[in-house]
Amino acid sequence: MTKEEILKQYFGYDSFREGQEQLIDSVLSGCDCLGVMPTGAGKSVCFQIPALMQSGVTLVISPLISLMKDQVNSLTQAGIKAAFINSSLSDKQISLVLSNARNGVYKIIYVAPERLGGYEFIRLAQSVEISILTVDEAHCISQWGQDFRPSYLKIADFLNALPKRPIVSAFTATATHQVREDIINSLGLDNPYVLVTGFDRKNLSFSVSKPKDKFTALIKFLAKKQGKTGIIYCLTRTNVDKVCHKLNRAGYSALSYHAGLSDKERRDNQDAFLYDRAKIMVATNAFGMGIDKSNVNFVVHYNMPKNVESYYQEAGRAGRDGEPADCVLFYSGQDVRTNIFLIENGNDMAEVEEWVKDRERAKLKNMISYCHTNECLRAYILKYFGEKAKGFCGNCSNCTGKSEEVDITIEAQKILSCVIKSGERYGAGVIIDILLGNKTEKVAFNRLDTLSTFGISESSDKTIREIINFLTADGYLSVAEGQYPILRRGAKYKEVLQKDAILTMKLTKRETASRKPNNKVSTANKGLLEKLKKLRLEIANEQNLPAYIVFADSALTDMCLKLPANEEEFLLVSGVGQVKLERYGRRFIAAINDEDGDTDGDGENEDDIADSETPSAVEIKVSNELVTISVIADRINCMRIQKGIVKISGQKINDWLVLQDYLEKVERDGKSVKIVTELGTKLGITTEERTIRNEMCFINHYDKNAQTFIVENCTDI
Repeated sequence: MTKEEILKQYFGYDSFREGQEQLIDSVLSGCDCLGVMPTGAGKSVCFQIPALMQSGVTLVISPLISLMKDQVNSLTQAGIKAAFINSSLSDKQISLVLSNARNGVYKIIYVAPERLGGYEFIRLAQSVEISILTVDEAHCISQWGQDFRPSYLKIADFLNALPKRPIVSAFTATATHQVREDIINSLGLDNPYVLVTGFDRKNLSFSVSKPKDKFTALIKFLAKKQGKTGIIYCLTRTNVDKVCHKLNRAGYSALSYHAGLSDKERRDNQDAFLYDRAKIMVATNAFGMGIDKSNVNFVVHYNMPKNVESYYQEAGRAGRDGEPADCVLFYSGQDVRTNIFLIENGNDMAEVEEWVKDRERAKLKNMISYCHTNECLRAYILKYFGEKAKGFCGNCSNCTGKSEEVDITIEAQKILSCVIKSGERYGAGVIIDILLGNKTEKVAFNRLDTLSTFGISESSDKTIREIINFLTADGYLSVAEGQYPILRRGAKYKEVLQKDAILTMKLTKRETASRKPNNKVSTANKGLLEKLKKLRLEIANEQNLPAYIVFADSALTDMCLKLPANEEEFLLVSGVGQVKLERYGRRFIAAINDEDGDTDGDGENEDDIADSETPSAVEIKVSNELVTISVIADRINCMRIQKGIVKISGQKINDWLVLQDYLEKVERDGKSVKIVTELGTKLGITTEERTIRNEMCFINHYDKNAQTFIVENCTDI
C-alpha cells in the first residue's frame, strides 16, 4: 500500500497536513529526522505510517503512561496492531506483550524510557527486527528543555547496544534552536532531515489579565463556557485543591490532579475527564503531557508558569480539533515569588548545578515579560521560538483590546529614583510604599520615610506596580537573583532619567479577545450533532474507551455537513477509515438517515427554519442567467440538505423577499399580489416573470465595480 492509501484506510484522511509527507518520505528513504510541529498538527502519523510500510517493528519511546494508552487505543481502533510496555502492566501482562512481540504480532510498540535498560527488553530488542526507533516528546532529552528527564539519556546507550542501528526519528511540539541542537547531539542523529513547520496555532486565542480576584474572574469566564471542556492549571497542589473545592461549591463539576493524590485518585480523575464524565480538570503541570483529548475548548492558567515553553505546551492542549479555543493567563506578583521559590527550593532542583537555576531564572524573566508586554501575544511567543511573526494577529488580548497610549515618563523617573535612593535593596512592595508615603513598619525601621522620594507619587498602587512591571520587562529595571526579588537599575535606566526622555506604555481597557463565530459548527444540524454525540458516547461506554477515540468532534461535524446515506459516502467523512467504517458505519448511517427533521410531511419544518443560525456573509458573482424563484429554491435546498438543514419552499422565498422589501404586497382587483420594489429591481427581479438575474437572491450590498453581491447564506431563511 502507498502512504496515501494507508492514510485513508487507517486514519480516514484524504490528504496530508503540512510537513507530514516530507517527514514520512524522509524516514522511508532511510534518513534520520527531527520534526518540530505544533500540538494537534499530526506528529503521530509521521511515524505510524512508515511503521506500517516497514518490514520490522517500530519502537516509540514515550514519557507518560496516559500518552501510550491513548495512542495504542487509537491505533487499535484504526485496525493497527500495537501495544505498550510500562509500569501500569503486571509482570504477567508484560511477559505476554514480549512474547507477542517476538512472534511478530505488533507493528508498533510504545515503551517507557526506563524500560530500555531492562534485561528482558534488551533480549527482545536484540531478537527482533527494529526498523524504526521514534522518540516522542523529544525535548525531554535536553537539559535546556522544560521537561528534562534523565531517563531519556538512556536512549543513546540503547541504540548502541542494538545489533543493527534502526532509522531514528524524533518529534516535539516545543523546542528552541538550542533544544533542537541538543536533541540531535544527544540522540546521535546521523545527518538528520530537520523540519520545523511553525509554532503558530491560529485557532487559539491568547489573553493575559491581572484581576484583583482571580476566582471571581474565573467564574466570570466559565459562565461563558457552559458545557465546554477545559483545564485549569495552578502552580501548587494547595491552589489546585482550593480552586477545585470552590468550583464545586459554585456548582461546577470539577476534578483535581496533582502528585499528592493517590495513584488511583489520579487515574480515576483523569479517566473521568478523558471519558467526558467531567468537564473541568484543575491540575498542576503534572497533568497533560501527551493527553490527546481533542475537544478541550479552553485552558486557564490560574497562576503564571515558570517558562514560555511550559506555558505554550500546556496552553496548546486546547483546540486540538482545530476549533476556536481560549488560552487565558491570570497574572499576579505572587506568581513571580512562588516561581522563584520553586526554582530555589524545588525538590527537582535539590542536586542540580547552579547554572541550571540561572537558566531557569532567565526563562522566568521571559515569562514575566510575556505577561507585561504590550506587543501581540502570539508574536511574542513565535519570536521566542525563533519564528518570524507579524505584529498584529487580531486574536489575542493585546491586539483586540481597546487601549490607549499613556505617557509614563515622570512616574518612571520617580520609580527609578526611588530604587536608586533606597540603595537597590528592596522589592516592588517596599518601593511602592515609599512612593505612596505609606509609613509601614519596614519603611519606618529602615528610615525610608526620610528619602526625598517618600510620598511623591499620586498614582494608585496598581498603576505603579504596572509601570514597574513594564520597566522590568523592557530592561529599565532589573530583578536581582535570589530568594527575594529585589529591584535594581536595568541596562537601559539612563534613557529614562535623561532630560528629554519620553516613555509611553499601552494600557489595555478590555482584555478579552473576540472572534467570529465558527461557521462550520453553526451551520451543522445541531440536533443531529447532539444525536451523534450520544451514539458515540454509547459506543465508547460499550468498549470502555474515551469518546474521542471512536470519532473526534470534527468527524461528527463533518457527518452533519455531508449527511452520508451509505457506506461509500460515509468513507468521504474526514477521519473515517475502512476499519471504523466496518465497526461503526452502519450505526451512524442509520442515525443520520433517521434524522430527516420533517414534521409536516412537505419537507419543511418551521421551527427548524426559525432556529437556524445566521452565518456570516459570503460573496457570489453576478450571473446574467434569468432563473425563476422555484429554481432558486431548488438550488438553495441542495445547499441546505448538505448542511443538514431542512428544505424550503418557493413560497417561503417569496415571503422572505417581501420581508426584505424586495417584493411588496398590494391589492389588485380584490386580490393580494406581489410587485417588485425598486430594491428588488436592483437585485434583478423582473416584473413579468418574477425571475432573478443572479445565482442567489439574498443581498446585503451590491458592489457595481466588483460586479459582486455580498449575500447572506441561504441557511438563515
